[in-house]
Amino acid sequence: MAAPALHVTTFNIHKGFSQFNRRMMVHELRDRLRHLNPDIVFLQEVQGLHLRHAHSRDDWPDGPQHEFLAEDVWQAAAYGRNMIYDHGHHGNAILSRFPILHTHNQDVTHLQFEKRGLLHCRIALPEGPPAHCVCVHLSLFGYSRRRQMGSLAEYLQSLITDDAPLIIAGDFNDWSNRAGQHLAQRLGLTEVFSRHQGQPVKSYPAILPIFRLDRIYVRGFRVEHAEVHHGHPWSAISDHAALSAHLHRNGG
Repeated sequence: MAAPALHVTTFNIHKGFSQFNRRMMVHELRDRLRHLNPDIVFLQEVQGLHLRHAHSRDDWPDGPQHEFLAEDVWQAAAYGRNMIYDHGHHGNAILSRFPILHTHNQDVTHLQFEKRGLLHCRIALPEGPPAHCVCVHLSLFGYSRRRQMGSLAEYLQSLITDDAPLIIAGDFNDWSNRAGQHLAQRLGLTEVFSRHQGQPVKSYPAILPIFRLDRIYVRGFRVEHAEVHHGHPWSAISDHAALSAHLHRNGG
């Protein structure tokens, strides 16, 4: 019997606002994610706290965005606080239908004005060993991205075996694909769109993508189907497109 399919999605949600911060879209975002219905969601630019918005907007969620998005659908949610300021903070989050067994936010800041972290969760899947899931949002600068990739590879190599199921997803800010190729080779990963097209899919800006910024890398899974969600209504929610992939365990 084939192993159950695993549906994963990654999305830079722009702190719950549309492109150029014109409208708050966190409620529409929640509706779209529930319609898409993935098992595991990798989110970047998640607003953990914003006192000014909470004070000035009646429809601002009462709690952190990751908890608001996960409510009643995803039983587990983890948040990694990266950027902290006087009125709040934001970072990465992972939502999961399955139990999150362990979570760790690895600080990979290289430039002090650009705080970055790698949120790592070990998630119990319905069958087989747990999967290691890492949500990333890397630097805008190539040298910093390469350092952050190196830190990620060293962290994972010191912690997990070479054959452990692994999913790394998020906003890589790497339109040249140099850092991504290095990471894939070092950790034995496959980028879910590259198997047919030879390179990651375009994902920015969401209305008509021209840059290849967002990625999903997997190890220990085969890709059944991958899709980029751009244009309306996604482009009204964030400046990035969402990416999703349907996976099966290798050997399943």
